[in-house]
Amino acid sequence: MLDRLMAQLAPRRAVHAHCDIPCGVYDPQQARIEAESCYKIIQKYNDSSDELFRQRCTHVKEERAELTKHHIDVMWHDYFKPEHVEKFPDLHDVCWKASKQASQVKRTADIAEAQKLLDLIDRIDHMWRETGGAEATRMQQLEPVGASGAPKSDSISDSKAAAADAKPA
Repeated sequence: MLDRLMAQLAPRRAVHAHCDIPCGVYDPQQARIEAESCYKIIQKYNDSSDELFRQRCTHVKEERAELTKHHIDVMWHDYFKPEHVEKFPDLHDVCWKASKQASQVKRTADIAEAQKLLDLIDRIDHMWRETGGAEATRMQQLEPVGASGAPKSDSISDSKAAAADAKPA
């Protein structure tokens, strides 16, 4: 009986997104930050003669490059739509090249390859901005934090008051 109930409550189909919930939050800066990390790690790798440090650099750079590739793929597959391709006919080619370039960065310690990746991400960023960018995909902060005029809580006195209120009479 429990099995039948569980079968009825189970989802009918699976949905996939970069965060497993189609949240609509996209920004190529995630890819750029990881790619910049690769660039800086390659600089440090090339400046060092310590083999252990260089091994660590290689390992971390490969992780960051894989994350870069993931973020590029999320933009390409989840954010960009057919109407964006109409506006930017080279969109698929640029995203494909950027993804391939992230794989190239994983395999090399050549700073020029990391720069090529950053340049491709900048092109993706331009397309993103021209198709709505942050206004379409990011939450907009309406007023600076703390500017609402709401009283700030005093966690020590608020905790004491809450504890006093919770004691039985």
